[in-house]
Amino acid sequence: MTPLVRRIVLLGACLLAAAGAFAQKPFIVVASTTSTEQSGLFGYLLPAFEKDTGIDVRVVAVGTGQALDIGRRGDADVVFVHDKPAELKWLAEGNGVKRYPVMYNDFVLIGPKGDPAGVRAKDIETALKAIKAKEAPFISRGDRSGTHSAELGLWTAAGIEIDKNHGAWYKSIGQGMGAALNTASASNAYVLSDRGTWLSFKNRGDLLIAVEGDRQLFNQYGVMLVNPEKHPHVKKEYGQQFIDWLISAEGQKAIADYKINGAQLFFPNAGTPGA
Repeated sequence: MTPLVRRIVLLGACLLAAAGAFAQKPFIVVASTTSTEQSGLFGYLLPAFEKDTGIDVRVVAVGTGQALDIGRRGDADVVFVHDKPAELKWLAEGNGVKRYPVMYNDFVLIGPKGDPAGVRAKDIETALKAIKAKEAPFISRGDRSGTHSAELGLWTAAGIEIDKNHGAWYKSIGQGMGAALNTASASNAYVLSDRGTWLSFKNRGDLLIAVEGDRQLFNQYGVMLVNPEKHPHVKKEYGQQFIDWLISAEGQKAIADYKINGAQLFFPNAGTPGA
């Protein structure tokens, strides 16, 4: 065997060994929301988790409804979302093992600086009634996400059945939070956003926070392991490791430490009764 051939054989062996090591690296699939992804939270948390455990986390970021559907089909190991009623229903159907509260933030009503509906500093129900009365442009995600579900609930609480009464002023785009904010920025419209995505959003144009701080805008996140009895291929040990890390002192501190321009985006509350 010539020196050149030996080098080629050695290189091939090294590449095969590296490929084998990479293939053996454990991973899980987490179906989660666009808010955890687009806010930058996962980009901050996951490297720390992977360093601690050696487990790679592959995130599918969609609306909460779609994330629950992914878990229902067994196409994820863990579901990390923010629509507690939908989460509890999903669990009751036998799709998951247990729900763990992880963190919260809040929703904010974003609107144009000119405030055409005159909603600034009002409570959220008064603000939505004013938007409807003046038919001020409003962008809805319309994607079965936790934010979309919260938005529809707020319209209902304000006495407005939006699916039956909206006109051209209300535009449902069927896309994620970033797209909804971009659309609102381009059309000078109101939009409901989670605070985390808003704080990380760059293309604000003439938009700012119009309504915040209302107790109805509270936004809780929960995490659940997909039921391995229903889907035996679910990586229950790795998935539970991820959940345990999120609710551990280390994971909770990492969530609290994630900030943009000094502003904290999410507030850990694992173990809080009723959360």
